[in-house]
Formats: sequence, structure tokens, C-alpha cells
Amino acid sequence: MSDLPNCPTCGSEYTYDDGIQLVCPECGHEWARDAAPEPVEDELVALDANGNRLADGDSVTVIKDLKVKGSSSVIKVGTKVKSVRLIEGDSEGGHNLDCKVEGIGPLKLTSKFVKKA
Repeated sequence: MSDLPNCPTCGSEYTYDDGIQLVCPECGHEWARDAAPEPVEDELVALDANGNRLADGDSVTVIKDLKVKGSSSVIKVGTKVKSVRLIEGDSEGGHNLDCKVEGIGPLKLTSKFVKKA
């Protein structure tokens, strides 16, 4: 069992000592060994299909044909969506990205159907 503290950002127990500082392999957070613990914020986290962390303003590419609910439109594979915004996932479909798709309009997407561009 390690005597190293958990990551102050994500709470991971897999931290390791890099000689100068402590590092979390899960979220990439680095901090000084003798630093006071930082408060963990309730920030929105969205991961794409490849496990990359998405942030507000990122561009993403759709990896699967997606039917638009209430319409006969389809968002085709490879469609690039610019400037996504993270939102709290809804309980119905887990849509956690708010965006505007060219030719379709504003809608919500689920991050598991996109990859970071």
C-alpha cells in the first residue's frame, strides 16, 4: 500500500512520485509533494469515444451516423462540429454536449459518439 495521497483533482489512488512532484496518471494533474491539498471542484467532465477529455470550445467529429430525433435528418459519420459546450448530462439520453451542427441547427449530442478533432 502506498503512503502517497490521492489526487486532489480527480481522487485517483494511483498517484506516483516523479522525483520533484507527485503526478496523477489518470487526469494528468501534477502538484508539489508538500503542497496543501486543493479543493476539488464540481466541474463537468466529458470523455470522447477514445477517452480524451473534452472542454468547452473544442471541435469534434461524429463517429457514427446519428438520427435526429423528431426529424428525418441524419448527422453523417465524419461531420465536424465546432465549438461544443459541456452541459450536465440529461437523464433521458445522457446528452452532455451542446452544439450547433451546420445544416441541422442547435442540438445536444452524447460525447461517446464523437471524437476530438
